[in-house]
Amino acid sequence: MTDKSFWQSGHRPTLIMAFLYFDVAFMVWNLLGPLAPIFSKALALSPAQKGFIVAVPTLAGAVLRLVNGFLVDRIGQKVTGTISQIIVIAGLIAAWHFGVSSMNGLIAVGIILGFAGASFAVALPLASRWYPPQHQGKAMGIAGMGNSGTVLAAIFAPLLAKAYGWENVLGLAAIPVAIVFVAYLVFVQDSPHQPPAKSTGDYVKGYFKMLADGDAWWFILFYGVTFGGFVGLSGSLPSWFTGELNFTPVQAGYATAACVFAGSLVRPMGGALADRIGGIKTLSAVYALAAVLLVVISQSPASFAVMFPLFFLTMATLGVGNGAVFQLVPQRFRHEIGVMTGLVGFGGGVGGFYLASSLGLAKQWTGSMSSGFLIFAALSVVALAGLTGVKKRWRTTWGAAISGVRI
Repeated sequence: MTDKSFWQSGHRPTLIMAFLYFDVAFMVWNLLGPLAPIFSKALALSPAQKGFIVAVPTLAGAVLRLVNGFLVDRIGQKVTGTISQIIVIAGLIAAWHFGVSSMNGLIAVGIILGFAGASFAVALPLASRWYPPQHQGKAMGIAGMGNSGTVLAAIFAPLLAKAYGWENVLGLAAIPVAIVFVAYLVFVQDSPHQPPAKSTGDYVKGYFKMLADGDAWWFILFYGVTFGGFVGLSGSLPSWFTGELNFTPVQAGYATAACVFAGSLVRPMGGALADRIGGIKTLSAVYALAAVLLVVISQSPASFAVMFPLFFLTMATLGVGNGAVFQLVPQRFRHEIGVMTGLVGFGGGVGGFYLASSLGLAKQWTGSMSSGFLIFAALSVVALAGLTGVKKRWRTTWGAAISGVRI
């Protein structure tokens, strides 16, 4: 298939808006990470408290992805995305207007930002349902490249905080979200190939049905490592650069943005590579390389010349893995993509919450984040072992039934 046939096979405006919606949502979802070195000093937070605050939006987004997974199958992707964006815009404006002066206030902001993180369960089905199986990797990769919004947060949040104060960044962030929201309302269309609407009872049964399927748990683990590693590092790297290298928040933002950009840029490449050589082969390489890189990171000295390339390569590796996972999910669960996007996204969010909070705890308990990186390397090895164990069955059962698609 050519690129031209790919663009003709779906709905281009919806795919582009799925990316833009995901992009600004990810931007605000990850605001607290770049701002952490600033607000933690202002509120006298410990390293563990700072790590927890950074992780709250990730956990909230993980839980809310389950809700959005239900809503996209019940009321459609466009309406679900509309509701989430209204909540996020209103929450940002309220936080800016009333101010945030305590840890509890930051937790409340983090929960609101979780609605932005739940955009994952809207944007990916929005793109996926417009495209045939042979183009799932590309479509999901383009929509999923919206995680590049993390780059915008890493670059602009510290700059705006320096110029206007960190609390005003929350109000300023509502502006691009509102602009994209208007475009979303104008251009997005739900695919005509929607599954029948489910009642709440049927949907709950659907979740339990998926959870009874061992393959669903494998996908939750696989995305928990790739996306969890990506978003966990995105939120934690500003604190690492400021704490270990004495960078200013702005300098840490630039360094983090470069690493995040690598992971975001290669996500569609990961999907395209999985379309070409198979998602299983792609993911196997991802987990092996990620494990090695994380072990090296845990044992390396705190030097920018050493650590920046390692973080850059790790984020790029995990970005490829994010694209590869979602080349496989629609092949295995095409008719349950709403439920599975919610479940798999939940796994990714939990992985990110674990990594960000564990790095904070490791820093407080041992004076270094090394043990946190090392444990996540072990999770990459577990994911590789699991994938190795299921790949033969996958290729000879559901993979063999999909004509012209490599898994």
